[in-house]
Amino acid sequence: MLALIGISEEAKKLLYPQWSELIIGAIAFGILFAFMLKWVIPRVNKLLEERRNKIQGDLEKAEEARKEANTMLEDYREQLKGAREEANRIIEEARKTAEGMARDMQAKAEEESKKIVAKAQDEIRAERDRVFQELKAQVGELSLALAGRMVGESLDRERHLRLVDDYIRELGAMPSPGGNGAGDGNGHGGGGGER
Repeated sequence: MLALIGISEEAKKLLYPQWSELIIGAIAFGILFAFMLKWVIPRVNKLLEERRNKIQGDLEKAEEARKEANTMLEDYREQLKGAREEANRIIEEARKTAEGMARDMQAKAEEESKKIVAKAQDEIRAERDRVFQELKAQVGELSLALAGRMVGESLDRERHLRLVDDYIRELGAMPSPGGNGAGDGNGHGGGGGER
């Protein structure tokens, strides 16, 4: 047992560091600490500072990019709003132009229809006058032939035509029941007998 106690005492001595080892360890630690303090820590600090600056720069760039994106988004929204307003203005102008063109076309169509109606009325009047003149000549000739047969002798053609013209003028001056003022040619034979 004594041997075990002796071994344990010696083992205890081996377990505890010697003063010389502590001094050498402290000197080595001091040299290592000085080396680390002089060269390693400044380099590590420099690397950490560079990394911090890079991260800070990246963050600032990201912030600037975000601000620029927001600005571009606002510009885009303004342009879109302006484009919508421009489109609405163009649509409104087109609608007004179309309405104006429709009014112009309608006015032109009405004017053209009035011209056509006036031309047709003029043609109708001219045709009526021509037919009336033809009828007047035929009625004069027929009444002259009829009067010649009735009287049994030939009447003077010029005198008879003058009488027929006077009669037709009188009929034209009288108001007619139809309201056209020119007489319709009806009743010429009966009126001629009464004269």
